[in-house]
Amino acid sequence: MSERTEQPTPRKRREARREGHVARTPDIGAWLGMLAASILVPMTVRSTTDHARGVLEQVPSIIENPDINLALGLLRTALTGAAFAVAPLAVGLMVLGIAAAGAQGGIHVATKLFIPRFSRLNPLHGVKRIFGPRAWWEALKALLKTAVLAGVLYLTVKDLVPMLLGAGQIPLSSLLGAVSDATITLMRSAAIAGLVMAAADYAVVRRRTMKQIRMTRQEVKDEYKRTEGDPLIKSQIRSRQLAMTRNRMIAALPKADVVVVNPTHIAVALQYEPDKGAPRVIAKGAGVIAKRIREVATEHRVPLVEDVPLARALHASCEVGDEIPPELYGAVAKVLAFVMRLKARGSAAGLHRFAESTLSDAPTAR
Repeated sequence: MSERTEQPTPRKRREARREGHVARTPDIGAWLGMLAASILVPMTVRSTTDHARGVLEQVPSIIENPDINLALGLLRTALTGAAFAVAPLAVGLMVLGIAAAGAQGGIHVATKLFIPRFSRLNPLHGVKRIFGPRAWWEALKALLKTAVLAGVLYLTVKDLVPMLLGAGQIPLSSLLGAVSDATITLMRSAAIAGLVMAAADYAVVRRRTMKQIRMTRQEVKDEYKRTEGDPLIKSQIRSRQLAMTRNRMIAALPKADVVVVNPTHIAVALQYEPDKGAPRVIAKGAGVIAKRIREVATEHRVPLVEDVPLARALHASCEVGDEIPPELYGAVAKVLAFVMRLKARGSAAGLHRFAESTLSDAPTAR
């Protein structure tokens, strides 16, 4: 069997996502949530406490002068204040959860996991999951988490123990403040350590996932053939190529010396540089493209010369970028000489007609 040595193509990655092969670890979201909670919870507690104090201060006045409207108003104020106090915490945790999922490849629904497969009932796959490298990594990860969190807990509580032992001589408010600060410190330290471990876990999971979805050289070749053979894709590629060619032609029109027209169905733009050989076709087209060539040429004051046989001959025998064929040298030379005379008189811009074709006779302007 061929080795899977090739990196997955974009199509293979999309298929892998649908099958649930996405590099992701839930620990990143969990530890980010704890870090956010360690920052937002104290703010929420302070805000809630201040609001509750304000509400409770109004309770005695309502007890002394009972009024159902005042009581309902106070209850409404209390509930509204509590909601506003808790909202930053809830919104912050939700945003972090979405951000954590987005940072790990976005939010994807593994649609193929909903399709029943007999292979999932194979007990050998379950045995491989239990005793395979992934299971060993999960066990090692659990041990590392336990050891790191135990170390963080020890370093945090170590400084708090003397205060707890002498709790009888310390005011209750000071003791509660110290315990609260220690708890927040513990949460933040644990979250930071956990994020470091989660980042390492994500790197391992990503490497394993990319290895699972690698492709053989034959698979890459087969996919390329399927993709290139798709009529829709080939049509899109041709459309893009034609659009790019048209854009290049239109951009080159201001450099043209003359545009030979049909007058309405065909347009061929010529550029003549004596030191570079024969005149060259820099743009050509029929129908809508010919109309666009005439419009741009008119905008840039490039002369338009109406010569039906010559326009047809140039359009049929030349591609964009080609020099004109030798059999058209004489006819094109007459057109260029005619244009030079018009430029000398300062009347080159616009459409000019010949009494007869340059392919049979000399040009004369009407």
